[in-house]
Amino acid sequence: MRTALLQSSGRPGSLVENLKVLDEAAGRAAAGGAGLLAAPEMFLTGYAIGDDIGRLAEPADGDSADTIADIARRHGLAIAYGYPERDGDAVYNSAQLISADGTRLANYRKTHLFGDFERAHFTPGEQPVVQAELDGLTVGLMICYDVEFPEPVRAHALAGTDLLLVPTANMHPFQFVAESLVPVRAWENQMYVAYINRIGQEGEFDFFGLSTLAGPDGVARTRAGRGEELLLSDLDPEFLANSRAANPYLTDRRPGLYGSLA
Repeated sequence: MRTALLQSSGRPGSLVENLKVLDEAAGRAAAGGAGLLAAPEMFLTGYAIGDDIGRLAEPADGDSADTIADIARRHGLAIAYGYPERDGDAVYNSAQLISADGTRLANYRKTHLFGDFERAHFTPGEQPVVQAELDGLTVGLMICYDVEFPEPVRAHALAGTDLLLVPTANMHPFQFVAESLVPVRAWENQMYVAYINRIGQEGEFDFFGLSTLAGPDGVARTRAGRGEELLLSDLDPEFLANSRAANPYLTDRRPGLYGSLA
């Protein structure tokens, strides 16, 4: 499956403009043969928008989800995107996957909140593994800081995730996460990991880009710079199966020794 990574911060604070950016990117991704487009963390609204997070938050099945479902249908590809999700009085930092026919496949709430900013605006999610089947692959969702913890990524590996989508809003000085940690996560868990970052200055944050799709061999299939880009990369299920057969990490585990980790 060809996957498109949209490295962009869109237009922070504007749902209308961000939906336009997503629509245009979906058209380019589909023209390039992609079956999936993935956008960054909080792409729908912007990340560093303060109290507007609560004002712009929507239910998982809200108006913007309907608009994105229409975009997916018109362009014939699945779309994953980050957004603030409202559920009653709670607001979650969420990511949703919508299929090419407009069906809502999966919705994930960020479980590990980063820093005072996120803890002030979001409620942490409680479900570490959220998956969906897409074009014969098991696709998992997590968000940014989550991937820096080995435990939830390993949980995805044990649950059979083939492609882990990680919408991201990572900032200076943590470039090593994109450059080093993400490929290692792909290798040690034998999966593809797509890390889709924001760019540029936004409030107090300076997002560094460097979006990547890393393979189970620990090699980045594609790597963005620091500006707005649309990356295309192919996933090879046969290569993944062969890599898993050759790499014994999951079968050589000794879970009985790991009780103290919980």
